Amino acid sequence: MTATPTLGQPLPTTGHASGFTSCDCHAVVPLDLDRFTSLAIHAASRHLHRKLALLLTAQGLPLETHDDAFVIPAQAFECLDQVLAGFSQTERPDLLALPRSGDRVETWHIAPLEQWVARLSSRWFAGASGHLRFHLQPIVELASGRVYGYEALVRAQWHGQFFGAGPLLQAAAAHGQSRGFDAHARRTAIRQAYPQLQGDQVLFINFAPGVVYNPDICLQTTFETCREVGADFSRLLFEVTESEAFPDLRLLKRILERYRAEGAQVALDDLGAGHTSLTYLSELRPDVVKLDRGLVRDLHGDDPRVPLVSALIRYAHDLGVRVVAEGLETQEEVQIVYELGTDYAQGYFLGRPVEQASGLTPQALHYWATR
Repeated sequence: MTATPTLGQPLPTTGHASGFTSCDCHAVVPLDLDRFTSLAIHAASRHLHRKLALLLTAQGLPLETHDDAFVIPAQAFECLDQVLAGFSQTERPDLLALPRSGDRVETWHIAPLEQWVARLSSRWFAGASGHLRFHLQPIVELASGRVYGYEALVRAQWHGQFFGAGPLLQAAAAHGQSRGFDAHARRTAIRQAYPQLQGDQVLFINFAPGVVYNPDICLQTTFETCREVGADFSRLLFEVTESEAFPDLRLLKRILERYRAEGAQVALDDLGAGHTSLTYLSELRPDVVKLDRGLVRDLHGDDPRVPLVSALIRYAHDLGVRVVAEGLETQEEVQIVYELGTDYAQGYFLGRPVEQASGLTPQALHYWATR
């Protein structure tokens, strides 16, 4: 069995992974923020320069300048979020921060001030990335009430703090670690969650396609981990997230084909939200598509959304694609999506995300027992 790599170490090139090209998706290596002694903040216009000076003064910070940039010492970094709050969203991209380590200018790490503030406010990211825990939420076959599988949802616990998927993904982006974190999360999900499956249950694993620049390279560590745990690839389903930020349809198709070449299934998220368009669905022909939760929230028989939801389900079925309705919180929502022909359902009515796969809630079991 291949040794499990630690955070920040590349995966050994053994077995099926032998000979593949190394890339930065093999490890999470956050910035060492403690080495930076100052930030030089540059404003793109005279107006913003004057406004920056006023806001720095209001925080009691010295107005030391170098090459028309205000130099902020490390001991004052914690005030920068208050400074940034004084700028509008349209102004913020015109504020750049260039870090220094002593007298050395760290040109490679120049970034918008907003990104630096996000980095400084998420110093926990490095530690939390090494302590990921995946909570599992059941996905249920509507015709039978059988648990078809579980979606692995990333969480982290670090120094008494709990971090959900949103803060973790935002911090990864701020630290320039989206690719490494996404790959690390996929591998951790497979190690933690797959052994909990029973029978022929399927594990849904999220991935952001925008971080995969070459599926033949970037996905190798994921496949190696699957082999490490003895996973049946047909019981793995890789689910595309953040498709609104991924316009390259040809590359996305290559990524999904690479997963399928290993025997895994693939899914698209948020159909009907404007992100996963009907074009994506017809071109990619995933195994599964998830309806956007906004389409089914509080859905009832006289709801004007019913014809739209019904049409989307029929269209997906005509393409040979199975449909999941997610975000279901009431029995009424479960019943109507079942009547409309949805194949699977997911949501709090059926089961909340928990660390151990625990099946359905009592209310869901009662629903199928009495339907």
